[in-house]
Amino acid sequence: MSTAKVTYLGNLRTENEHLQSGNKFITDAPLDNNGKGEAFSPTDTVATGLANCMLTVMGIKAREMKVTMDGTTANVTKTMAADPRRISKIEITLNFPEGIDNKARKILENTGRTCPVLYSLHPDIEKKIVFYWG
Repeated sequence: MSTAKVTYLGNLRTENEHLQSGNKFITDAPLDNNGKGEAFSPTDTVATGLANCMLTVMGIKAREMKVTMDGTTANVTKTMAADPRRISKIEITLNFPEGIDNKARKILENTGRTCPVLYSLHPDIEKKIVFYWG
């Protein structure tokens, strides 16, 4: 079974539908590549996908350990390169709430650094990940 359906809407915009849930989002070409920049670009979705994956697997591990990380945020910065146009660097800063002990922090950091998206990204993409605890 397919995961998603992507429809080109014209004007460098796509609509993306998650087939199991019916949830949708759009992408737009960025301003620096002939687009309107009115939504996530395809490369934005890759960079934010890394943060989503990290938070998800860390959330699974936190739940197993009976640790709450509700309210944790991730700031994502994507850097592009040219010739060929590609993502050259993804920087993620994770900000956790107070109250997570040192043992849980180490386990969660390791879990985040072993998420499937991180392993799926090309090794030439520089990844800078910073964890802030409380």
